Amino acid sequence: MTAAAERPPTPSASSLPPAPAGPPDFVSARGKRQKVRAAGMDPDYWYPVEYEKAVAPGQVVETRFWGTSIAVFRGHDGVLRALENRCAHRQLKLSLGEVTGCHLTCGYHGWTYDGDGRVVHYAHDLFGRARPEVRVGSYPVTTRHGLIWIFPGDPARAAHRAIPEIPELSGPRPWARIEADYTWRAHHSMIIDNVSDFTHAYLHRRYRPFWDATLTHCEAVGDTVRLAYRTRIGGGRVTGRFVDRERVDTTSIDLAFDYPYQRSDTGGSIKHWCFVLPMDRTTTRVFFLFYFDSLAVPGTRLRVPRLLMGPLMKLAGALAVRPLLRQDGEAVEAEQQGYEANHAAPVVELNPAVHLFQDLTIRKWQDHLDREHASASRRGTRGRAVSAPVTPDGAPARD
Repeated sequence: MTAAAERPPTPSASSLPPAPAGPPDFVSARGKRQKVRAAGMDPDYWYPVEYEKAVAPGQVVETRFWGTSIAVFRGHDGVLRALENRCAHRQLKLSLGEVTGCHLTCGYHGWTYDGDGRVVHYAHDLFGRARPEVRVGSYPVTTRHGLIWIFPGDPARAAHRAIPEIPELSGPRPWARIEADYTWRAHHSMIIDNVSDFTHAYLHRRYRPFWDATLTHCEAVGDTVRLAYRTRIGGGRVTGRFVDRERVDTTSIDLAFDYPYQRSDTGGSIKHWCFVLPMDRTTTRVFFLFYFDSLAVPGTRLRVPRLLMGPLMKLAGALAVRPLLRQDGEAVEAEQQGYEANHAAPVVELNPAVHLFQDLTIRKWQDHLDREHASASRRGTRGRAVSAPVTPDGAPARD
């Protein structure tokens, strides 16, 4: 028998099993898990995109909100501006260009845009034509809590949406803080589930930020989910010794998903906010802000002086907080991979709070889609009757 005869026959394309289909989009999704894992976040809120200190005068950076690229730049006047990240001419990203004064100039043909997205200068011959009136989209932008925030939705709504106030950080005696941010390959809803679902204490068994958690309260009120656990807060061989248990009740924790933001409060003295930026269906940037009113001098009943709390927080962030958050990142990224491979598998979710997070996320996204469709219908009735194109997630495509 020849070598060729010994080889098994090559299967034809028709005999191969079909390639597995990816997770469904929002319109096609069936069941709560598929719906929530395809839902976006309502753009009519403020979302953090970068640290304020990361964008110096004359600098431009790229960010994304749900697949839309946005160029954020600071003019030489110190003012931040945000534009749709494309030149209207050849569609190059404006973030590849340069800041010129208070404007942003495309690096290809030198079209220069002001903060409202209008072209104010053409760096080449116009061939005898009148200067065209050209513009791209712009976004409201502001700063708060050391972060740059943009409003990716209807600009008319921006003034009516508030960024969370954190008086403990803005008062005359600001609390010590720890900042951390990550870009995780995971859907934003997985991160919201993670940060408020204390049944995953096993993941953090080395650092023990919480353990022995029992859900004691869970309710949805409007666009907020409130919950509480009876638990033990602040373990760890080193960091746990600085927890001021004499003055702070560390036997319970209150949390809330104030859509689209998440927060917690332990004894009125240990607090945090979690702000997510949904970059696309599988990528989320997440900003954590932890702040503390009191730390104990280990082995005593004394408080750590306020001036020393800052350096101690930096040390705690490096030794404990950021490592345990990296564990969360690894977990949600693995969950994303698992969902993509097994999105049709039966759902087994025991924590009722997670169901409420997901219900709220689905409802808010559906409300946004309904508003967009209604707006598209009104535009259609004012002109000829046309069907508005939609994105794979069910949202009308922007012009």
